[in-house]
Amino acid sequence: MKLVSCSEAGRVFAGWWREARVLDLAAAGRHINEAADLGSMLAIIRGGDGARAALQRIASRSEEFADVWLDAGRLQFLAPIPVPIRNVFCVGRNYVDHVKEGYARAGKEARLPEVPQFFTKATGAVNSPDGEVRLDPRLTRLLDYEVELAVVIGRGGRDIDATRAHEHVFGYTVANDFTARDLQRRHEQWFKGKSLDTTCPLGPCIVERAEIADPARLELSLSVNGEERQRAHAAQMIFDIPTIIAALSAGLTLEPGDIILTGTPAGVGYAMDPPQALRDGDLVVSRIEGIGELRNRIVAVRRA
Repeated sequence: MKLVSCSEAGRVFAGWWREARVLDLAAAGRHINEAADLGSMLAIIRGGDGARAALQRIASRSEEFADVWLDAGRLQFLAPIPVPIRNVFCVGRNYVDHVKEGYARAGKEARLPEVPQFFTKATGAVNSPDGEVRLDPRLTRLLDYEVELAVVIGRGGRDIDATRAHEHVFGYTVANDFTARDLQRRHEQWFKGKSLDTTCPLGPCIVERAEIADPARLELSLSVNGEERQRAHAAQMIFDIPTIIAALSAGLTLEPGDIILTGTPAGVGYAMDPPQALRDGDLVVSRIEGIGELRNRIVAVRRA
């Protein structure tokens, strides 16, 4: 299933997105007297095996719900988890060519990380798949893009073994880790430059783990105003998803609904010659095959 969070006339609900329609899952569950809570994405994730079984039953009877299939065009798609339970976890420098382009820009010899480099983005950075990305010229003049594959944790745990990490994955979605590069440098750490409001679009859906047999085979791409800037496969990660989950969960409990961004490939704007900052009006399209795309417009803050 492609699972989405949508809003209609102020009502937020979890849905199953199929072609041009979205099934209101809670309404469908009531129709067949399902006990599982399907009212929100977090409720579904936290519902574990019971919620997944309910989704399967609904899928098998999908044509019974004519009254609760909605036209996708009249809905507002939100981030799949509109309000994350805590900061979004992220991995930096996880594609070889991206590491190399960064060092080359700085005129230094490239050194690959020996362990995953973690940081977080504040929950307020989360944005919808077609949400406007705020550009405040008083804060940054080098806003950049980073398409990333995001992992959504389903079963929590601590000290998770890499060989069993897949059992803790609920599904996958698309992310863009928009970054104020000049703020990164000024503060000499990553959090501030990566946590500005609206700079973490997610979506348009979560694809359940069972439907993506090998996430390493997924292709990521990104364009700015129709010009391709990034293209790679997740197999090019330095640290794969099981390694990331094992390293992050070592001594740190992961919770159902946690979101992990797994790094971006080469082609970012700051490493270009000359550097290419995002500007007011730019359209950034981030795609991952089998999941979908984000379409985010850069909008400059207007001040009196």
